[in-house]
Amino acid sequence: MFCRAVCLAAALNLSGAASLAQSLPDLGGRAVVVVTENAYLPLQFIDPDTGQPAGWEYDALAELSSRLNFTVEYRNTSWDAMIQAVSDGLYDLGMTGITITEERRQKVDFSDPYMRSEIFMLVRGDEQRFTDPKTFAANPELLIGAQPGTSPFYVAVYEILDGNEQNPRIKLMETFAATVAALQAGDVDLVLTDSAAGKAISDNSGGRLKLVGAPLQAEDFGFIFPKGSDLVAPINAGLAALRADGTLDRLTQKWFVDYRP
Repeated sequence: MFCRAVCLAAALNLSGAASLAQSLPDLGGRAVVVVTENAYLPLQFIDPDTGQPAGWEYDALAELSSRLNFTVEYRNTSWDAMIQAVSDGLYDLGMTGITITEERRQKVDFSDPYMRSEIFMLVRGDEQRFTDPKTFAANPELLIGAQPGTSPFYVAVYEILDGNEQNPRIKLMETFAATVAALQAGDVDLVLTDSAAGKAISDNSGGRLKLVGAPLQAEDFGFIFPKGSDLVAPINAGLAALRADGTLDRLTQKWFVDYRP
């Protein structure tokens, strides 16, 4: 009886996924210009072995483009320029682990969330001086590496330090990868990261890095579009199909669990 129930549930799930796939919009081979940063392992980055861009978001866009029948033209820009550039209509879609916030919704439209994450403290593997925001803040010699304008930056400012965005204890860097490199080199003592990226980095660091403490903030990631974009609805339909048939889970297993740089 148990097997019969499980098999019936699986058949119903597959049927639902197939129904979603059959009803997906067809974009007729339309070219979609996608901008990214290639600096947020393992969502999107340059693979050191191949020199080519890779990551969770690239695979997700490849699946979406195949199922919705559009072609992708990739462009690169820095994080601090990306949201405004998409808002100005320079690109059709932006991806770089962008947290969905009401403030950003004033400039761009978001897709439905494709991933939920929590912000954790990433430190060196031998760190013993602090394990939570309070003990970090109490030591004025400790420094945080962060990208300006990101969720980790604002968590550092408002949930760990004193609310001063010019606090000299925050060392600003252009890319997330640069903050991790600075942490490894001992130039900063803390980097805030979403749980997915942080787990991948710490697991692959050979003990040189680790996550400590409780999650500081939960956040949802989404793709961004110019306001009023007609791509939002089809991309949301595609994401629903990828979620229903387990594709998003498989990509997360591939890039956040199995991947070894």
